[in-house]
Amino acid sequence: MDVKKETIGFIGLGIMGLPMAKNLIKSNFDLIVYNRTKSKTKELSELGARVASNPKEVAENAKCIITMLTDSPDVEQIILGENGVIKGIQANSIVIDMSTISPKITRNINEELSKHQSSLLDAPVSGGSWGAIEGTLSIMIGGSNEDFNTCLPVFEAMGKNIIHTGSSGMGQTTKLVNQILVAGTMNAVAEAMVFAAKSGADLSTTIEAVGGGAAASWQLNTLGPRLIKGDFDPGFMIKLQQKDLRLIIESAQELNVAIPGTSLVSQLFAGLLSQGLGDEGTQALVKAHEQLSNVKARI
Repeated sequence: MDVKKETIGFIGLGIMGLPMAKNLIKSNFDLIVYNRTKSKTKELSELGARVASNPKEVAENAKCIITMLTDSPDVEQIILGENGVIKGIQANSIVIDMSTISPKITRNINEELSKHQSSLLDAPVSGGSWGAIEGTLSIMIGGSNEDFNTCLPVFEAMGKNIIHTGSSGMGQTTKLVNQILVAGTMNAVAEAMVFAAKSGADLSTTIEAVGGGAAASWQLNTLGPRLIKGDFDPGFMIKLQQKDLRLIIESAQELNVAIPGTSLVSQLFAGLLSQGLGDEGTQALVKAHEQLSNVKARI
């Protein structure tokens, strides 16, 4: 397959999927798209994309099909369900699932697609909505080396740090590693800002002072300033972070791996979800620490 000459299917046009699809159009790929809420296809239609009535129709018209959905059951339904991708799949097609889902379910879907002479690349991303808009996502990809090389121009239209991490399911496993690190670091930033606030430190100066040394991180230097300004608009929503933490905990239980730090952060996010804060950005984790210490970490 010469992917540069192929129509690309794109399913799932949410906060991440829509800008990713727009970047494919900017890179001169022809698109056929589907979204359960049809109104979200309007902008892409105006840019020249065809709109399908169901995932089956996408697969009938594209041999490279991208899915960008919320959770494992959504991906299973869209690919394997009634009027799903598998019902219209052409031989030698490649499905690229860029959602974050269970590695085990990923391997099961790949096995089902193989029965139709097709395959799956699991290619979850990191970088939030900003990375999706700018086309600078980190993409971690599991699947065959041949499929990876075939689809590399597609990935290059959406991301910058593009890594083939191994066989089927290894992209998702790597993403879960990423989320352990992201959640733990965000928790440390929130905890540190609350400590600084309670101590009477100038929060902006504190971030400037520690952000250039060994404590530097993307969460500190990008989300820290937003956190102390009370800007909780999402680059990545709490409810999605908590979904990823659930996947980590489930996988850790299967592997008998202890993850006490990640489990603690999940409990803090659960408290915020119970307060109806699931649509806020992950930097709102500071609110849990503020409640525990009875202080506001704001400038």
